[in-house]
Amino acid sequence: MEDLKQLMRVNYLQYASYVILDRAIPNIVDGLKPVQRRILFTLFKLHDGRLHKVMNVAGQTMALHPHGDAPIVDAIVNMANKNYTLDQQGNFGNMLTGDPAAAPRYIETRLSPLAKETLFNPDLTEMVASYDSRALEPVVLPAKIPLLLLQGAEGIAVGMSTRILPHNFSELLEAQIAILEKREYTALPDFPTGGIMDASEYDKGRGKVKLRAKVEVRDPKTIAITEICYGTTTESLIRSIDEAAKRGKIKIDAIDDYTSDKVEIEIKLPRGVYANELIDALYAYTECEVSVNSQIVVIQDDMPIETDVDYVLRYHTEKLQGYLQRELELERDRLMEKIFQKSLERIFIENRLYKKIENVSTYDKIHETIEQSLTPFHKELYRVPTYDDREMLLNIPIRRISRFDLDKNKEEVLATQEKLDEVEKDLKDVKKFTIRYLKHLVKTYGKAYPRLTQLKAIEELDRRAIDTRKIKVGYDPKSGFIGTKVAGDSFIECTNFDKLLLMYKDGTYTVINVPEKQYINRDNTKIVYVGAADKKTVFSLVYSDPKTRLCYAKRFSIPGFILEKVYRFVEEGMTLEYLTSHPNHVVVLKLFPKPRQKLSKLEIDFNTLLIKGLAAKGKLMSRHEVKRVEFLREHEASASQA
Repeated sequence: MEDLKQLMRVNYLQYASYVILDRAIPNIVDGLKPVQRRILFTLFKLHDGRLHKVMNVAGQTMALHPHGDAPIVDAIVNMANKNYTLDQQGNFGNMLTGDPAAAPRYIETRLSPLAKETLFNPDLTEMVASYDSRALEPVVLPAKIPLLLLQGAEGIAVGMSTRILPHNFSELLEAQIAILEKREYTALPDFPTGGIMDASEYDKGRGKVKLRAKVEVRDPKTIAITEICYGTTTESLIRSIDEAAKRGKIKIDAIDDYTSDKVEIEIKLPRGVYANELIDALYAYTECEVSVNSQIVVIQDDMPIETDVDYVLRYHTEKLQGYLQRELELERDRLMEKIFQKSLERIFIENRLYKKIENVSTYDKIHETIEQSLTPFHKELYRVPTYDDREMLLNIPIRRISRFDLDKNKEEVLATQEKLDEVEKDLKDVKKFTIRYLKHLVKTYGKAYPRLTQLKAIEELDRRAIDTRKIKVGYDPKSGFIGTKVAGDSFIECTNFDKLLLMYKDGTYTVINVPEKQYINRDNTKIVYVGAADKKTVFSLVYSDPKTRLCYAKRFSIPGFILEKVYRFVEEGMTLEYLTSHPNHVVVLKLFPKPRQKLSKLEIDFNTLLIKGLAAKGKLMSRHEVKRVEFLREHEASASQA
């Protein structure tokens, strides 16, 4: 059993590491997953300017990718639709409608000019053996653009996931220029589907963005959706609108989809519903508004890390400087070698050094003679000639020697020297050269990638406020029925979110949902109050003790309740004499007449009483027995204010 546990532990860790490092999580250097990198490298090897069948590209990529052709084709279609690294021809599907691509044997692709210029340099690319050791593949591509943030990425691995939102091409490169110039910058997502974005909670890629579809009012009865949220399709959006209509959240008459290369969804409204009234409900209950979370998890130095946009941009900027410096150094060496070769050839021919080997008998002696002949000219050369250099001289045809043009040679050396001077000048200030390179990319490709998503603050919608509507609840005291479908002499004005408070003569109350029709009378007791359950409403009442006929008064509110549960607002056994929700009532207590009793009545102003808890006992109003309680008048302060 222990051996089995150990075997499972080792195998599981190997599997988890493989999924994280080699399948699901992109590398921070080039922003690519292994399958994407293998596709691009294969297309680089195949590149001849013409389009290639996707099926052929997938087949060629399988020499590097140890899986089937289906994930390769899916990755090609996905990258082509992002429109940065691959050109496409044919039906690659429609990311707006969710329609799939045509079969890979019918569609074609190739490297885009942007990818060709910024992703490849064999001199800077570290290669390793492929899975079967029959070929070589790159560890990472020397990407000169932050492809990770440009394309975005999603992936689910073992115990972790990543979701990197796509950003705008020009804005990312301008941010890199700002980093080099030590200025402030902002880099926010930009989605191929357009729409409206609130990035106030983006937090450099550690938070979320709120997206809204672009909605236009064509006329009072017609709404058109012209851009959708990232991660949705016209099909899913229409489905969400239909579901909201079925739940009664919105009312629509018809919905038509005219989407092709641009989104065009038209909503017709029924009688009594107008476009301006429906827009907030569309945002609240359909995919016209969504929130998209961002979590930037990438591979760096063969380890997964969680980071943010700022770190990725600074890392790429530093990498770019390193790549450009290395390219300048290689170009410098190439130019110096070209000058060396041209100068060496000129010295050899101009000074007729070839004449000195005409009578030399052995090959080794020929090399020795040339070496000795070149020694006086070493000061004119960048380096001392080697055996291979002498071989090059010996291989010059007689025709070239006889037709050698000294002036042309000097012009070529001079032109090459000028290029070398420029390269060395750039090497002295690589930062300035990097800024110039980034500006060149923005100027060359920036117009092809304008910002599609509009930046705008989006207010939080109050769904309750959107849903709230006034309703009339009918109450028929004779039949005992209450509800929205009850016709009676009295009506209660409330909203569809309100609850109904029912108070009974026996001192109990209960709270119910607003029904269509419900019987609420009880045996041996009657209803004394029906209204909306409001925690702020203050009730005033007078009740008596049937044994002593003494009266008590109190004021209270109902702060909380459980639906359908029966509560008490008067002690059991007491008799409710008077109840009101009016804040300024004054009542009169009519007393039983007794010998030597001077008082016959007593006024009670409820405003003089403190508001107490629901279970509190009422305040004794008189030591005399009370015959009945009657309404006297409204409080004077209230009357004068009115």
